[in-house]
Amino acid sequence: MLNRGLERLLRLPRGKKRWLMIAADAVMLPLALWSGFMIRLAEPFPPILQQAWWLFPLIVIVGIPLFARLGLYRAVVRFMGSRAIWAVGSGVVVLAMVIWAAVAIGQLDGFPRSVPINFAIVAFLYVGGSRFLVRAWYRSVADVARGAEPVVVYGAGEAGVQLLSALKAGGRFRIVAFVDEDRALQGSSIDGVPVYSPERLSGLVDRFRVGRLLLALPSASRNERRRILESLEHLPLYVQSVPSMEAVVSGHASLEQLEDIDMADLLGRDPVPPQPDLLQRSIRGSVVMVTGAGGSIGSELCRRIVLEEPAALVLYERNEFALYNIERELQERSVPSGRTPAIHAVLGSVANPRRVSAILSEYGVQTLYHAAAYKHVPIVEANLIEGVRNNVFGTAILADAAIDAGVERFILISTDKAVRPTNVMGATKRMAEMVLQDRAREKRGTIFSMVRFGNVLGSSGSVVPLFHQQIRDGGPVTVTHPEITRYFMSIPEAAELVIQAGAMAEGGEVYVLDMGEPVRIVDLARRMIRLHGRQVKEDGYPEDGIEIVFTGLRPGEKLYEELLIGDDVEATVHPRIMQAREDCLAPADVRAALVQLDQADREMDAEQACETLRRVVYEYRPAEHSSRTLERADSLPG
Repeated sequence: MLNRGLERLLRLPRGKKRWLMIAADAVMLPLALWSGFMIRLAEPFPPILQQAWWLFPLIVIVGIPLFARLGLYRAVVRFMGSRAIWAVGSGVVVLAMVIWAAVAIGQLDGFPRSVPINFAIVAFLYVGGSRFLVRAWYRSVADVARGAEPVVVYGAGEAGVQLLSALKAGGRFRIVAFVDEDRALQGSSIDGVPVYSPERLSGLVDRFRVGRLLLALPSASRNERRRILESLEHLPLYVQSVPSMEAVVSGHASLEQLEDIDMADLLGRDPVPPQPDLLQRSIRGSVVMVTGAGGSIGSELCRRIVLEEPAALVLYERNEFALYNIERELQERSVPSGRTPAIHAVLGSVANPRRVSAILSEYGVQTLYHAAAYKHVPIVEANLIEGVRNNVFGTAILADAAIDAGVERFILISTDKAVRPTNVMGATKRMAEMVLQDRAREKRGTIFSMVRFGNVLGSSGSVVPLFHQQIRDGGPVTVTHPEITRYFMSIPEAAELVIQAGAMAEGGEVYVLDMGEPVRIVDLARRMIRLHGRQVKEDGYPEDGIEIVFTGLRPGEKLYEELLIGDDVEATVHPRIMQAREDCLAPADVRAALVQLDQADREMDAEQACETLRRVVYEYRPAEHSSRTLERADSLPG
């Protein structure tokens, strides 16, 4: 019955709620004056009341219009804050002065001088306190009525406080507790929400039936976040986080925009601070071009390059929508100095020699990052001719055009799949490396280098976004093999290291990025399932768990990835960048291989192209069935 009455009260029109507030104040102001007499004279009906009775209607007649003038009745109770406190405080002080003036004019003998002061204090508590009690009640009732989800916030710092305010306004979540490692905060409360030690999380989950935890630690180091996430894995909690402070400050995100856990926090390391001279050496004041500018790595390179203030940045991309997105983002991105470089969005394929030559000459490109490539292993495996045309000939065409246009530096974004490849994608990327090694050997002005690294978290085709989606859909999560492992690195760290490696080059170097320790994909899947607040379903138990299904290795897929062909590697001036010493193909063999691949391309002969790659890329060991599959796929019209 009470709940129904409260729900009806919540549904009242705004005008009727305003009249209710006026009626409540009309009762509380005289009650506050009577309390002022009680506090001073310690009796309920002192004789002075017989002379001062007219003060009671007076404060109502003066007080209601005064509060209205101060905007107290325009304020929405559930959103009341410091301005409402100021309005109530100002109003009761003015009313206390009105009482003093009225007593003086009315010449009330024996009127206690402290009564107006007592009245002001009590009226502030009655009028202001009642509103804040209603606000607290309204929010709790409204949250329950809306079915607001109870959540715990890890981190009671500034980000946690701002998150509390944002989520209260939104109404989707109801924060029932904070947890924080700072002992000085434990035992306190923030806007009525208590702060606990992380050791009490398990009890809080059971007590409040919490299924979601929000990580409000945007400034924590990656090592700290990884330690915290590992401590949360045993709890049945869906863990999400607020964006980084960099994203919030730059305007690209707001604190209430919750994100799934960044797997870089679980798999990555805190990046080594960049060396400013290496970041700036090939960029600041130069015209820079990025091929594949709309891709995962290409777009991140563009974001990092813009911060180093090039004279201009040329975005070269064959996908119109991807080009549109990255151009718009960069045009809106603020640069610390305020001098936004010229951004040129150019549609085109790296396999188009006339287009490439024209663009390099037109814009006077000085530094070129070649990130354009077909990278998805099964798709390239089934489309060998297109893979060769884009990955091999695109690189050769771009390299020759760069030499002719006087480009100073050419940096190829390579892959760990180029090492002892078992798939077409890896073989074509290794062939692209050998083409650049051959061009570097000619020493015709352009400095060529290659940067080789493994998987980047969140890139197109990465398992991480796929796993997120499969878990949200209720499973199953698909993993190719129980023992498959991969190296992982965050996209920003990879882009930053690529820029620094390219700046070191003197010609023909193959740089290898330190990727840390390889990760078993099935272990990654299990951790992601647990951090979504779900359990792994094994042998049919639990029924609502997420099952992991092994689908088998795809054509050309390796169990383990490698970064070096041989063991000859040496350190560089950067602790995360190594230089590999690897044999080059003889110039005549490179030219002969390109001629044979070109002929296979013109004749759409996938088997011949595969045979040429096998003969030239010595380490290439394709799957036995691949060439026939590729021949059929590449022979299809269109």
